Amino acid sequence: MWPDPTPIYTTTNKTTIYAAKGGKSQFNFKVQYKEPRKRMRTPKHIHLIIDLFMKKTGNRDLTIELVEHFINEIVLKVKPSNTNPPTLQIFKPRHVGKFIGLDKYGEYPIDFLLVVTEMIMIQEKTNYPNGVMNLKIFNSFKNEADIFSIVSAATFTGR
Repeated sequence: MWPDPTPIYTTTNKTTIYAAKGGKSQFNFKVQYKEPRKRMRTPKHIHLIIDLFMKKTGNRDLTIELVEHFINEIVLKVKPSNTNPPTLQIFKPRHVGKFIGLDKYGEYPIDFLLVVTEMIMIQEKTNYPNGVMNLKIFNSFKNEADIFSIVSAATFTGR
């Protein structure tokens, strides 16, 4: 049994990202985070997409590059977790530098987005090895689909 929740990474603004044991499978986990002086929260796809729209308003080209990084360097490369707790597979602090200019837009810093996106992708690959929801959402964003379509995909619950 692993300690619950387990810190995975602390961002430059002192937000700690955690993995907590989930119940869907042996290696299932949920991603959570805690900002200083706030309660523990669970990020959802819609939170990331809204932040990306805010960043895109500030710097469209760099935001599209960030989403391409999500797709090519995270979504298509992470593997399912086979450890409790999971570990980061891709993220390195040096990945932040290229996108640091986006920190002045939106709610979340770049290191938070990179780590949370990776953790969500590891979670998806662990629970749904053939799942492509995140890939579709990021591709829709990159290809400038309308906001309704992207938000609908990000909030789809499978019902």
